[in-house]
Amino acid sequence: MNDRLDTLLAQIRLLEKELIVETKKKEAQFCYTIHQKKVHFTEAAKAEQKRFRLSFHRYLVSSRFLVLLTTPVIWMCIIPIVLSDLFSSLYQAICFPIYGIPKVVRSDYLAFDRHRLTYLNWAEKFNCDYCAYANGILAYFTEIAARTEQHWCPIKHAGCVKCAHSRYKTFVDFGDAEKYRAHVEEIRRDYHDIESPPVETKKEPMLPRAPSGSP
Repeated sequence: MNDRLDTLLAQIRLLEKELIVETKKKEAQFCYTIHQKKVHFTEAAKAEQKRFRLSFHRYLVSSRFLVLLTTPVIWMCIIPIVLSDLFSSLYQAICFPIYGIPKVVRSDYLAFDRHRLTYLNWAEKFNCDYCAYANGILAYFTEIAARTEQHWCPIKHAGCVKCAHSRYKTFVDFGDAEKYRAHVEEIRRDYHDIESPPVETKKEPMLPRAPSGSP
């Protein structure tokens, strides 16, 4: 499967890793650190950010009328998003152990950190958290669907570039019947690139030692 498409997908993954490295450099530039998924700004950075905060009244007045009018529409989307969250989590909890597919870690796709930016007012923070949840759950759902597709139909599309996802690189070329039949079972179990959580080992209880000189 080491064709040109696989090479391009590998390059995309490499660029994603480089993006993470560059993002880390921003921590020093904007005076914050990340500890246990929580962002911590220096007091000086917080004070500087507050200078750019827009009051809620000014934020409301500066918004276009049609934007405010469509607010209920965008918030209605929370219903299918929450349902997607619930049903996808239930689905993988039941089916993935049966299929032998490693479960997707939901928390890896949710990042609620923008509310720590002091230059945002409460409405902006609320909107940011909503966007974080919506996009995070959709990414989580996509990864569950990708791993499902790897099990049930690991075949690349004939010409859909946008259809490539994290598991697409393992798929067989469109039309390659021989390779599909020869490797489909192997592909269904090919998750070597996904880190498995460490297995917890139970420690046996220490038995009390008999005092020296005892029979």
